[in-house]
Amino acid sequence: MRTQPNIIVTGTPGVGKTTHCETLAQNTGLRHLSINNIVKERGCHDGYDEDFKSWIVDEDKLLDSIEDEVKQGGYIIDWHACDLFPRSWIDLVVVLRVDSTLLYDRLKARDYPEAKLQENLDSEIMEVLLQEARDSYDEEIIVELTSNTSDEMESNIERIEMWIGQWKKNNVEGAQ
Repeated sequence: MRTQPNIIVTGTPGVGKTTHCETLAQNTGLRHLSINNIVKERGCHDGYDEDFKSWIVDEDKLLDSIEDEVKQGGYIIDWHACDLFPRSWIDLVVVLRVDSTLLYDRLKARDYPEAKLQENLDSEIMEVLLQEARDSYDEEIIVELTSNTSDEMESNIERIEMWIGQWKKNNVEGAQ
């Protein structure tokens, strides 16, 4: 039995996933698992897509690479997709959302190629990642949070920290 929860923080690139994850890891002691870094460092890809300036992820290699770690619990998984992670690994799915005008500005500042920028804007507007979460996990473990401002981010982090505390009470203290 795990003594720490696993959380996915997902959303379109530019919504603040990494900032949320780093702050949560620092505040809670859970480990930030950046899937982008894992893909690069552990070779969980089939090459690089020059048009989109991103790695082509080999999902099977990725899951094999992180399985032993994640099954132990205590991870905050940072990635723009969530549907590949087995339900049994995940206790909370946080889908971050942001206003499309603000998202455009954030992605433009990252020098995203136009096609990649448009694909990500379309994904946010059409709620693709929120729907992916709903299709992949039970409704009661999914939370949708907005991340337009630093105040919203602080509120989101407090809310997730409270959830972690409650999870520990329900799953660790209650089992003793």
